[in-house]
Amino acid sequence: MLAPEPKTPLLLAIKDSIENIILANRQATDVFSLTDELRHDILSTLVTYSDRIPHPASGASNTNSRSSNTLIRWQILAYVAGIDLTIAKWFESHLDALSILREIGYDQTPEGLWAVWAAEGHPDPIRYEQGKVSGSKAWCSGANSVDYGLLTYRDEQGQSCLLIINMHQQGISMDNSAWQAVGMQATDTATIQFNEVTAHNVGTADAYLDRVGFWHGAAGVAACWYGASAVIAGYLITAYQQKPNDYKAMYLGQVSTALAVTQQYFYHIAELLDTQPQSSHELAIRQLRAHVEQLARQVIEVTGQALGAAPFCNNAHFARLAADLPVFIRQSHGAFDWQQIGKLAGASTHSLCKNDLLKQASLWQL
Repeated sequence: MLAPEPKTPLLLAIKDSIENIILANRQATDVFSLTDELRHDILSTLVTYSDRIPHPASGASNTNSRSSNTLIRWQILAYVAGIDLTIAKWFESHLDALSILREIGYDQTPEGLWAVWAAEGHPDPIRYEQGKVSGSKAWCSGANSVDYGLLTYRDEQGQSCLLIINMHQQGISMDNSAWQAVGMQATDTATIQFNEVTAHNVGTADAYLDRVGFWHGAAGVAACWYGASAVIAGYLITAYQQKPNDYKAMYLGQVSTALAVTQQYFYHIAELLDTQPQSSHELAIRQLRAHVEQLARQVIEVTGQALGAAPFCNNAHFARLAADLPVFIRQSHGAFDWQQIGKLAGASTHSLCKNDLLKQASLWQL
């Protein structure tokens, strides 16, 4: 397994840039108040690093042959998530859009802020005819800020297709009224209605869903969940150091163990993607996402038991992460994900003798 490389030059440069923005804000207001303006300042700075952030499953780092490019990407996403999950939501979607376009062979990507909007099921679905798009798209985060949207739609054969839409056009209207969330409230999530808006199709039918990178990108969302969980747990470390007691130590032991095991699994999956980029690794990534979802819930619950109500009520950063994270992890699909993991695990040993339990268990043997 590759050794982790937590201080890559790129990550350090991003940290310095973002922390300077936060420091300037604190000097101006005397508190770290994460306004929408500050969020967009941080996001704009992050976007300037887009072409330097590795795509998933892109091999070893150019600066360190022992460092995983995929791990560097996840470290950046986790760092951003530890600051604010709204920014992480926007930036992860932006990076995902750029990777998708690269994977389907599109090489004319204009600069700007991107988003992937792939939710389906709206009663007025997206329709694309003769270069124009009409219909509605729900669950569009960053709707009023994005320069370019990468949208999914179904063609007449029911195949999943992709559209690029310049969002600075007439015929586009936003409806934020349905977004009543308390956690992730600031994500500017809207239903967007298009009325004969110019767009163009990219990639072949079903390329979005069939590409191996679909699952590679899905792991990046889990890195955001992990980053926020680690920062929430960091408040427990600080509290224990300031005022140690046995109960805090016990709770810290629980979350420390869970985070350490999850950290090692991220290292393993990153190496897997970079050394075997032609495989989707769907089973491993589904398991990673399911595990990180459980981790996030555990960290919030156990840290709350250890520290009581105080950080939820008196610490703006902690309270924001603790409110946002339970909403963000619902980007997973609960029982459906566990069902799919079971099917994939069963299929992976299907060719083995059904009566040979030792061979069936080889999936998990050390």
